[in-house]
This record gives sequence, structure tokens and C-alpha cells, in this order.
Amino acid sequence: MSSSDKINRNITIPDGVQIGIDGGVVTVTGSKGSLSREMNYPGVKIMAKNGGVVVSSSISRRSIKAVVGAFAAHIRNMITGVTTGFEYNLKVVYSHFPITVKQTGAIVTIDNFLGERTPRKSKVLGDSKVSIKGDKVSVTGTRLEFVSQTAANIELATKVKGRDRRVFQDGIYLISKGEAA
Repeated sequence: MSSSDKINRNITIPDGVQIGIDGGVVTVTGSKGSLSREMNYPGVKIMAKNGGVVVSSSISRRSIKAVVGAFAAHIRNMITGVTTGFEYNLKVVYSHFPITVKQTGAIVTIDNFLGERTPRKSKVLGDSKVSIKGDKVSVTGTRLEFVSQTAANIELATKVKGRDRRVFQDGIYLISKGEAA
């Protein structure tokens, strides 16, 4: 790539989605709600053009190309979030002590994990919703970062320490992730 090459990432906007760009703040509105995110980086421009969004830069360094790609991916994830949403599914697995999982407000509580007396707790981030049905835990929401981090928090809350993982396989594990159905 020569220094005169321009980096462009084009994102098409589906029907029913509106995108507003004000300074460095990108706002995406769709049927499931609205998401905003600040995206500022020197030399990177975000513009609405011909029914789509263009993330571009006239600087062709590898680090700038990575930022342009990351901004484009964030905008695509925001569009997916406000149209279909995201869903992560986890499964509760136990063989030694029956685990009880319940949600109270923005906290998921895991009781009787490996027979421990104190319950383990996990945070629910942002607008994510957690539903628990038997041994299935489902995390849904519009912002990918909040949904994935909430699922990771639940999984990490049941991390086994100080025991042989081959024997003590109890825990809550991620089984599927993707767009909500």
C-alpha cells in the first residue's frame, strides 16, 4: 500500500434502522431500541453516504487500518443489536452437589456450588436480561459487549480453584452464542 491509498469500510443500513452521526458519537436506532457509542480517533472519519455508513481514513498505516475495521465492526454489531439482538446460552452442570441458580435484580446468585456455604455472585451488565429455566441459563440484550461479559461473569463465577478440573467438572458453561432468534 502506498501512502496515497485510502482505507474505506462500507456498511449498508437495513430498512427500519436509522443512524445518526454527531461529532464522534454514532447513534443507531431500530425496532429493539437505540444504542450510542463514541468513536473518535485521529485521522479516522465516519460519514453517512448513499444510504449507508462509510468509515474511512486517508492514512494507510496498519494501526489506522485496524481502527477503521474495529469501528466498522462496532457499527455492524450495533445494527444487529437493534434489529435482532444477541443471545448467549449457558448450561448448568453438576455431579457432586446440586447447584441452584437464581437472579435478584442485577445479580445472579449461584448457591451450593461444590457444597460451599457462601453463594457465588455474578453481575448482570447494562440492559442484559438473564432467564433461568432448569439447567439452562439464557442471556439476551442489544449491546454485544454487555451480553457477552454478563455470560462470561456467570461462567467465571463457577470457576473451580484448588481441585482437579478433570474430576470436579461442575460449573456453568457457555454452549451457544449468536443473534437472538
